[in-house]
Amino acid sequence: MTEQQHTSLDDVAPEVRAELAGLRQSIDNIDAAVVHMLAERFKATQRVGTLKAEHRLPAADPARERDQIRRLRELAAGAHLDPVFAEKFLNFIIAEVIRHHEAIANDAK
Repeated sequence: MTEQQHTSLDDVAPEVRAELAGLRQSIDNIDAAVVHMLAERFKATQRVGTLKAEHRLPAADPARERDQIRRLRELAAGAHLDPVFAEKFLNFIIAEVIRHHEAIANDAK
């Protein structure tokens, strides 16, 4: 069976366009929620960075990071999300958090 190629969205049935629009709206809503959740997460990690700076603790906590990565991989697997992707995503966030913590510590000097 060959797949018919469409040159534009106008070439597909209205019900397909409607379903696509609905799915895209869901994606947009999820993206907005992700951004707001990340903002809340970074507010909390900023406070952690301030506490670490006040008490001269290191910006990075490798044991905590390992635990978080393991936990997130388990959550991802349970949610049918690729654990490798979840780990890459968390590593990106951790690197940004450490960068923020180092900046806070430098500002506190």
